[in-house]
Order: sequence, then C-alpha cells, then structure tokens
Amino acid sequence: MRNVIKKKQTMSVMLRRLISVILVPMSIVIAVLIGILSWYAFQYQTILANVTEASAFNQDFKNVVDLKMFYYVSDSAYADGKPIDEVENARKLAEELLDNTTQKKSMEAITSVRNLCVTLEQRMDEIDDAASYDEGMEQLENNIYILTDLIQTYMYDYLYYESAYLSSLQEELSEELRYLILGTVGLFIIMTLAVAIYTSNITERITHPITKLAKRVEDIKAGDFEVKEAVEADSIEIQSLSDGFEDMVGQLNNLIQENKKAERRKRHAELELLQAQINPHFLYNTLDTIIWLIEADKKEDSIQMVSALSDFFRFCLSRGRDIITLEEEQKHVLSYLAIQKTRYQDRMDYEVHIPASLYEYSIPKLTLQPLVENSIYHGIKLQREKGVIRVDAVDIGDKIELTVKDNGAGMTEARLQEMRDAMETGEKIGFGLRTVHQRMQLLYGDEYGLTISSTEGVGTTITAVIPKVSPKGSDEVLIYREIK
Repeated sequence: MRNVIKKKQTMSVMLRRLISVILVPMSIVIAVLIGILSWYAFQYQTILANVTEASAFNQDFKNVVDLKMFYYVSDSAYADGKPIDEVENARKLAEELLDNTTQKKSMEAITSVRNLCVTLEQRMDEIDDAASYDEGMEQLENNIYILTDLIQTYMYDYLYYESAYLSSLQEELSEELRYLILGTVGLFIIMTLAVAIYTSNITERITHPITKLAKRVEDIKAGDFEVKEAVEADSIEIQSLSDGFEDMVGQLNNLIQENKKAERRKRHAELELLQAQINPHFLYNTLDTIIWLIEADKKEDSIQMVSALSDFFRFCLSRGRDIITLEEEQKHVLSYLAIQKTRYQDRMDYEVHIPASLYEYSIPKLTLQPLVENSIYHGIKLQREKGVIRVDAVDIGDKIELTVKDNGAGMTEARLQEMRDAMETGEKIGFGLRTVHQRMQLLYGDEYGLTISSTEGVGTTITAVIPKVSPKGSDEVLIYREIK
C-alpha cells in the first residue's frame, strides 16, 4: 500500500476540467465585453432617439401659437380657434422624452416644457374670461407670449443638453473602449498564462505517468521481469494499467521461474535416461555377448550385434536433438530389441507395429526404449517360458496411443499400486517408467503420461499417449514452452 493516498480521477474528468479551465474564463471575458458594449450601445441609442424625437418639435411653435392666439383674441377673420392641438402635441412629446431621459439638466428642461405646456393651456382658457379687448390683449402679452417663448427656449435647452451629452458619451465610449481593450488584452495575457500553467500541469499529470509506463514496457521487452513499484498516477485508468502491468510481470516472472525449474527437471530426466541407456552393465553384457559370438565363430551374428549396438548409441545421441520422429524412435527400439534378442536367444521374441502414416509425427527421444527395457527385466527375465514383447502405435484423432505389452511375470495389485504412486510422487522406484512419465508431463501437460495395467502371472501393459505434432511445426515452442 502506498504511503500517500491521493484522490484518483478518471482521465475523462481530467480532460473535461482542462476544457472547462480554458473555456469558462474566456466565456466570462467575452460575456463581460458584450455586456459593457451592449450597455453603452443602449445608452447611445436612447440618447440618439431622444435627440431625434426632440427634433420633431415644431421650430415655429412660438410663432404659430402666438399668431393663432392673436387672431383668436382680436376676433380676426383669420381666427381658427385656439391652438390646442399644437400645445397638446408639445406636452405629449415632453412626457415621452421625460420617460427616456436620464441626465439631470435634460430632465429639468423637459420637465419645464411639460409643466409650461399645462400652464399655457390654462392661460389660454382664462383668455375666454377677459372682460374687454384690452384685457385680452394684456393677457396675451403677459402670459401667452411669455409662456410660448419659455417652452421653445426650454425645448432648445433640452436639445442642447442631450446633444452635448451624446457627444460626451461618444468621447467617453471611445475612451472606455480604449481602456477596455487594454484591460482585455492584459486580462487575456494573464488568463492565457494561468491557463497555460494549469494546462501544462494537467498535461504533465497525464503524460508523465504514460512516459514512465512506456519506459517500463521497454524494460519488460528487454527482459526485465522483476516486479517494480507501480507508476504513481492521478488518472484511474493509467494507475489501473500500471498496477495491471506489475501484476502481469509478477505472474510472468513466476511462470518463467516455474518454466526454468520444469526445464531443469526435464533436462535432468533426459540426462538420467541417457545415462541409464549407457550404463556399464548393459554395455558390459552386450560386449560380453559379442565376444562369445566371436569365440563361437558366429561371425554374422557378431557383426549384426555390433551394428545394432552402433545404431543404438547413434539413436541415443540423435545429433543432440531432444525431439525425433516416431520412425527414428522405432529404429532405436528395434536396435535395442535386436541386441537383447541376441543375448536371450530363445527366451524372448518381439513384434513392433507402427503404421507408416505415423512415422513423421514427433516423439520425445528415449520414450519407448525404457518401456521395453522394463518389460524385459521385470517381466520376461523373471519367467522360464518364452516371452513376447509387442510394441504398437494407434492413431486416435489428434493423439497417438503407444503401448508396450508383454506376457511376462506381471505384478501383484500391491506392486502395481506402488509403481503407479511412484510415478506420481517421483520416488526412486521403477526408474525408467517414472522418468518417462515425468518428462511427458513436463513436455505436454498433466493430462499426458504413462498408465500401467498388470496381472500377476499374465503380463504387463504400459500405455503412453502423446499429442499428434509434426516436427516441421512448432515443436520447440510447443514442447518446451520456453519464454524468451
């Protein structure tokens, strides 16, 4: 367990956070810029609309109202009633402008226009109550003319203030835009640096463990199967991958060690088999038989026995190969049986039946000969009657079944069970059978090996099952299962 436990995150979360760090600040800056520009644009458009609307005010308002009121008071033939519509329109215009005006002086001016329009309407109504023409003309001079002049003056003041404010707003907007642009550029630089630093940090947290993991893979490819401490990563996926790598390396290392042990056991078993075939007793007895044949002037028999002995040792060596063909194994067994037949004369006979269709399939060297040797020394030799050894090979699909059967002394149930147990436990009983059995399991797997059946006084049958493998295929890889 690690000393420091960090909160792990999935890579998708880390990438989403990275995208958020980039997009959110940029979006905020853009939103602020749009908001500020929209506010200034709104103000500008409002004031411009006010100025435009105020420009609709009748520039001849005073002259028109004054003239109509003069005709009305003097009861002129040109009289067309009081100019109520002109004053009402001016009042409504003032009220509309007042709703959209924000500046103090402009509001005061337009408020005055509205109030004066109301007062003007009242004074226009009061003229109707004048007692005489002179009184009416006096009211016209003292009230109407003065009020219309004030209305027109305040409207012009309003236009002046709004136009001045519009101009100042343009300058202010230009100045603000300059500062805004400079501030935005500065903020953008700061944010870019911050995002770059954060992005670099996130990228490093993702890529650095991957780089170390890639280096670990290269080490494994180079043959470093020692378990190392897993790469520390903030990403759950990378951490899981690193932990999995180390677990895999640990299992692979165990398999390699087990394979090496199995290989050593196999090599040891092969060496024991080879040494067993060249034991001094066998060689001494064979040479003694050859001498006897020569002394008995059996030249042809002695030549055949020397030739069989030569073939036997040549097949034992097999030019250093561990896997040979079934045909070569048959020749090796035949040379061995020929030597033993010469030694035991009429006490034994043998038959070897291996179909030619199976000749090209692979078999571990020294598989059949130890089984035949066991039949001779623990079966045929222990009885007085003539014994027969029969070697057969049968094609059973993807496997080949080999049997060595004799009609020798056989074994009791207790001895048979003892032999079976010895093959499984590795005890030094029935050396040849135990070694062949162990080597077959090392080469092919636990489902393969030898089986023994025997009846006392009847004989013994030893069965070996091997997979059907061609030596031209993957014999070294399949048989030895070496990991390089």
